[in-house]
Amino acid sequence: MAENTSIPRKDTDFDVRQRIIVTTASTKRTAWKLDADWLDDEVLPRKAVWDAAWAAYEDPNTRTTVITAKKNNAREDYETVLRPLIRTLQGNPLVTDIDLEAMGIALIPDEHTEAPVATESPDFDIDTSVIGRITIHFFKRGGSHKKGKPEGQHGAEIVWLLSDTPVVRWEDLRHSDVDTNSPYTLIFENDQRGKTIYFALRWVNTSSKKGPWSEILSAIIP
Repeated sequence: MAENTSIPRKDTDFDVRQRIIVTTASTKRTAWKLDADWLDDEVLPRKAVWDAAWAAYEDPNTRTTVITAKKNNAREDYETVLRPLIRTLQGNPLVTDIDLEAMGIALIPDEHTEAPVATESPDFDIDTSVIGRITIHFFKRGGSHKKGKPEGQHGAEIVWLLSDTPVVRWEDLRHSDVDTNSPYTLIFENDQRGKTIYFALRWVNTSSKKGPWSEILSAIIP
């Protein structure tokens, strides 16, 4: 929910809510490490003006356009410090969700949760059934070709190298690409047929953070 849902539109509801929020914040200012000077110099004086204006407005027998205007002005001025106070409480790790709910303050959803970094390398199958082509079907562990990527993963990074000698270090696999959807296909020239290609895969999440490499495997180009 958005922050402004913590401030009711109706004046009667606003009066109840502001009293709970400011009284609680003042009482727990030390425990919550709030700015006491700001509360005393900015928030509480505006609360006093609102309380007086609202008390005058509540009596229909004495209510006038002047009193109504004073009430509206008092609320508008009060909200200039009440809204920052609410945001401060929402962002304060010492204020629990239970505290916020007790004050009628909306909880702010965590919109910046980072995607998980993969803890396992992809499973994959190698298809060499087509001449001059190698197709790699990659998928999450324990899955199948139809199971796709683990949660939060953007795709798989595939690195490879044609080499006459065995490749044992991932950093030696100099060619690299990221594929967001299986399968990944490599196409070769006729003079490359019969050569050995070495490759490895790892997941890359939506924040570009990378998981562990698979083992280095090899295949003969058909």
